[in-house]
Amino acid sequence: MDYTTTTSINLARLLKEGGTARAQGVVQEAFVVGEERFPLQGEASWRVAIASVGGNEYWLSGEVEGVVLMECRRCLKPTPTRIHAHFQHLLHYEPGLEEVVFHEEGEEEFYAFGLPDLDLLPFLTEAFVTEMPYTVLCEEGCKGLCPVCGADRNVEDCGHEPEAFHPFLGLKDLLPEL
Repeated sequence: MDYTTTTSINLARLLKEGGTARAQGVVQEAFVVGEERFPLQGEASWRVAIASVGGNEYWLSGEVEGVVLMECRRCLKPTPTRIHAHFQHLLHYEPGLEEVVFHEEGEEEFYAFGLPDLDLLPFLTEAFVTEMPYTVLCEEGCKGLCPVCGADRNVEDCGHEPEAFHPFLGLKDLLPEL
């Protein structure tokens, strides 16, 4: 099967005959969540399988992997970070439903869909972004940015000395000298 840049799968045959439908493809450029953009280095590849489990229920399972460019927490340099995420979801087919809707009933969670073309991008994005670490370092010994002038200390020595930090340092101005 060739990789495609589309992120949907047509389930018309699966809805009529049952069985399993498979698809694979790539996501280019970035994953987007609201206003937040997570740029990719190259492409993120994905593959899914959707199997009929009886009635109007289907089991979606898949994986997505790629390299996201995250900012180093010390120097803000774009840092390639490999992500490999797996996901599984229960789907309910409800004819006529225009969009995919998440349901939580008691301890059961599922997504309801009503069109034979199922957009996989929300599932891929959720799995990929959820698997990303909160922060990364470009390298273990990253010196970060100078708090005085903003220079990247990994590239140049600006001459500013790091201030000694003490949790009570801010209180020195509040107390008269003894």
